[in-house]
Amino acid sequence: MPHLPSRPVIEALVREALRTRLRPDRLDTMANPLVVNVSARHCHLTQEAVEVLFGSGYKLTPERELYQPGQFAAKEVVTLIGPRSRIISNLRILGPCRSLNQVELAYSDAIALGFDIPLRLSGDIDGTPGCMLMGPAGFFEMDKGVIRAKRHVHMSPDDAAAYGVKDGELMELHVSGECSAVLRNLLVRVNKDFRLEVHIDTDEGNACQMQASPLCVLIKQK
Repeated sequence: MPHLPSRPVIEALVREALRTRLRPDRLDTMANPLVVNVSARHCHLTQEAVEVLFGSGYKLTPERELYQPGQFAAKEVVTLIGPRSRIISNLRILGPCRSLNQVELAYSDAIALGFDIPLRLSGDIDGTPGCMLMGPAGFFEMDKGVIRAKRHVHMSPDDAAAYGVKDGELMELHVSGECSAVLRNLLVRVNKDFRLEVHIDTDEGNACQMQASPLCVLIKQK
């Protein structure tokens, strides 16, 4: 009986095959290395909402920079009050302030809160449920804006050209390891200021054991 290759060898062969499909002759043109980040539940707020929650004239305080240029996790957190008064405390605010209010939760968060939230691209909040936010200075009621964010990848034009994709197209994220998986319908978002980064939520990250830092490969979805 022929000797079969070990699992690590098989995984290496699979990774090499995937890289071949990625047109490696063009990968050198990418501006950034691939980064996959698990996006924990958080909210984006307008300056008006921040002032209602924290006081007149209040400005968000950056705690740490995020991977995308100019974005940061603020020191400030709020409490989310959902249906039947179920709450999530310490909901992190991401800055800078935006032109609309949006809360991004994982599906398991929504179940715990009693929400029925849609899968949406960030910013697409029409017809979505709202919630109440509580801060040290008061309450802010959102009439809409609670979503589960679609998995997506940020790309510069050079990165998009290297992968052979355009803004709005779909890709697949192939994750290796003990909990290997293929995450399909990864939306491509292209902007000259973006760094190459995949965003998935905590449910998706836990399912793939992303904390174990498995190898990830992006492929254009057919």
